[in-house]
Amino acid sequence: MQGEQSDHRVRLAARRLGILVAAVALAGMLTMSGCSHRTAATVTADVSSSAISATPSPSETPVGSATAAAASTATTRLAPTLLSIPTIGVNSTLVTLGLAKDGTLEVPAQAMTAGWYTGSPVPGLEGPSVIAGHVHWSGIPAVFAHLTDLKPADRVIVSLSDATTVTFAVDRVATYPKTQFPTDLVYGDIAYPGLRLITCGGYDPVAKAYEANVIVFATRVTT
Repeated sequence: MQGEQSDHRVRLAARRLGILVAAVALAGMLTMSGCSHRTAATVTADVSSSAISATPSPSETPVGSATAAAASTATTRLAPTLLSIPTIGVNSTLVTLGLAKDGTLEVPAQAMTAGWYTGSPVPGLEGPSVIAGHVHWSGIPAVFAHLTDLKPADRVIVSLSDATTVTFAVDRVATYPKTQFPTDLVYGDIAYPGLRLITCGGYDPVAKAYEANVIVFATRVTT
């Protein structure tokens, strides 16, 4: 019993650390290059200039499952490889996204390619898996340009490196001002396999910038 309690404390501490890492990544996620009409050449240089303060303090951060799932990733060596969203015509390979040297989230290098944040669970495992993609690239619609068209019950299919697929059903699509990014809802602990698809929205033609984030919340289904 004492050993089990010790193991529980270790896992709990690891989860708390994981959600703090995810929160740091959040600041970068909100500055995805697909959130503007910049060209590919200017993306890297400008990515941190539009960062906002949306990272919660440690006391405000919920216990998440990112690290626990990341550990599962290391054990199983699984990784998502393809993303399909039939109702909006998305068929994308998935690249892996980590953290850049400045602590921001790396972004896909191609307009039509989405990326899985490796600090989140492998899709299909317990916890909120995070996939990000561009909405526009140099004024051209990108991989997540039609994310807001998704409706509840629409299917999202993720292929894994072991040749299996995981299907999710959309629960809802929401748009949040960047100053009110729902960190708890995106990274907070959940007791089931969930998926979050994230891009930008709320384009302001005067400021020539996206002022919001579009987030799709989905849950794994068996059919």
